Amino acid sequence: MSELGHQQAKRTAEYLRNEGVDHIVASTMRRAHETAMPLAEMLGLEIELIDDLKESDHKSKAYIPVEEMDADGAEAAEILEGDIHAKLFSDGFDAFEERVVGAFNYVIESNRSKTVVAFCHGMTTMVYLRSILKFPDPLAMIVDYCGITRVRAAFVGIRSVRSINETDHVRDLIDR
Repeated sequence: MSELGHQQAKRTAEYLRNEGVDHIVASTMRRAHETAMPLAEMLGLEIELIDDLKESDHKSKAYIPVEEMDADGAEAAEILEGDIHAKLFSDGFDAFEERVVGAFNYVIESNRSKTVVAFCHGMTTMVYLRSILKFPDPLAMIVDYCGITRVRAAFVGIRSVRSINETDHVRDLIDR
């Protein structure tokens, strides 16, 4: 993780410190796990790694953050050429959505009446929100690094989105 990523993770931990967190889960991908570590250390909690929370492009050979793509846009253009969904969803969109929704349902069922923080990825978050809010295109919404999205899960299966992409705690770090 970059120095900026460490700063964002630390700020996120500080922001969530007093939220009554009972459990922490994270994707098995290194970026998410490392982002979860400051909060876990601060609260003395273990991180439950969940493979099904991994990013949509987990089979890609390389990860290039959008902000690090070349100035002329060639890398972005290469990614966007052809079937965008095939490139963004390594296992196909339907399989990705099923995996993500299943992972969140598992977290909810396993942690009834608890406050859980899930450290995952942008597309994972967007596709889960899509499953709740029923908007058609998962690319219609972008969440920032360390943006906090809150979902309340009722035991009867109702999911209520409380906030999307809270970034006040890292605003000066994401606008760089």
